[in-house]
Amino acid sequence: MQKKNLPSRKNRKQLTRAATAAAVVLGITGLSACGAADTGSSSSKGATDSVTIVVPSWVGAEANAAVAKYILENELDTEAKLTQLDESVGFDALNSGKADAILEDWGGAPKKVQLYVEDKKSIVEGGDLGVVGHIGWFVPKYLVDEHPDITDWKNLNKYKDLFKTAESGDKGQLLEGSPSYTTNDDAIIKNLELDYKTVYAGSEAAQITQMKEDYKAKKPFITYWWTPQWLNAQIDLVEVKLPEYKEGCDADPEKVDCGYAQTPLQKYFNADFAKDGGDAAEFLKNFNWTAEQQNEVAAMIADQKMSSEAAAEKWVKANEDVWKKWLP
Repeated sequence: MQKKNLPSRKNRKQLTRAATAAAVVLGITGLSACGAADTGSSSSKGATDSVTIVVPSWVGAEANAAVAKYILENELDTEAKLTQLDESVGFDALNSGKADAILEDWGGAPKKVQLYVEDKKSIVEGGDLGVVGHIGWFVPKYLVDEHPDITDWKNLNKYKDLFKTAESGDKGQLLEGSPSYTTNDDAIIKNLELDYKTVYAGSEAAQITQMKEDYKAKKPFITYWWTPQWLNAQIDLVEVKLPEYKEGCDADPEKVDCGYAQTPLQKYFNADFAKDGGDAAEFLKNFNWTAEQQNEVAAMIADQKMSSEAAAEKWVKANEDVWKKWLP
């Protein structure tokens, strides 16, 4: 994706896409906000025999961590531990030294960034992941073919009956993913005076299942959705044009009446790990890939039902020209 003309990191949309769903496929270890047993990580020992990576609960983040883990263990002889935490708690873990790195942050914990990065300086920026994230409302293309003006938010009320469900009552349903994701959708609906209701599938996986079922049956649906996402290669979705995002339009969560920004996804490291983590830290700083590469691994995990370890191994063996550049 093109990054030019995108807003700076401090001005990007603050959107949490972290959920508290159970750990899946990764063999992820658990940490709590209160602390955990010593991980043996470089941030606490000044060595690189073990690295702990925070993994948010969506499959794209799982793909990042799986590939990083495989390379750390097989190329750098460094044990990698993966722990699934929501974004805010993940920053707490980095601050305390219980974890070393977050490889995909969507800007959803601005207060923690201010506290730990700007004030305490216990966490440092790790650079771009290389992937630009974007949230929006999407409808299937077959619906757009039938109703071309449905992609303008001003016309959504005209089509609300197409999207009614038992859960939404007399309003149109806007399908959401996990209730743990922080979105602006309720405020957008209210402030744009849209006759819609957010209805949560429960998780990313449940949302995908519903979308695939509706798409196969060619049913109308409108959904909160994002890019990059591996499913976008399998179903043809068109974004609904919400009012253009402008800096500050989302400053007050209750008054948001604009769409979502483009968000270059960021990495963050425990400051001690970044300084003293040796080759492991240098490798994670260099870790930078495209949305297409992330989607390839994510699809193996979520669609082809491969284990994250097997997916990472397959991708690494086929893309040596990419990841060799990340090594110290």
